[in-house]
Amino acid sequence: MITTRKLLFGGFLFCFSLFLAALYMQHVMELEPCPLCILQRVLVMVTGIFFLIAAIHNPARTGTKIYAALIGLTSLLGAAVSARHVWLQSLPADQVPSCGPGMGFIMENFPLTDALSMVLSGSGECAEVSWTFLTLSIPAWTLLTFVGMLGLAIAAAWRQH
Repeated sequence: MITTRKLLFGGFLFCFSLFLAALYMQHVMELEPCPLCILQRVLVMVTGIFFLIAAIHNPARTGTKIYAALIGLTSLLGAAVSARHVWLQSLPADQVPSCGPGMGFIMENFPLTDALSMVLSGSGECAEVSWTFLTLSIPAWTLLTFVGMLGLAIAAAWRQH
């Protein structure tokens, strides 16, 4: 029988496997992540940490709903960033924004609110599709995985404890 705790731990393992896949793509396949990719990675990690904490804590019904809300929030944020990335990739070449500075430069030289604004606005490098599987780009697959994480959070919240 699948318990709420197992469901939450499964969500953590899913996030962990996504992070390992991202590292594989970066270091083995040599696909350099753009600022939006990095932000999506951070949101996968935060979501995974919430899944892990919830699984370890194994709270009662109200606590599970609180954790599910946190997981749902980070999943929705991740889905929004991924959707923005997919939209940038769908723009015609003449409408793609110019390339901007790298994530490291942005984080070191700008206040957090300005840095987030710059990253979310996207740049030319974010519009490049460097890999596809079944015709979907990495951000499109990431969008689907965030929707899946949201589904896991909803399932955990409404499960009988």
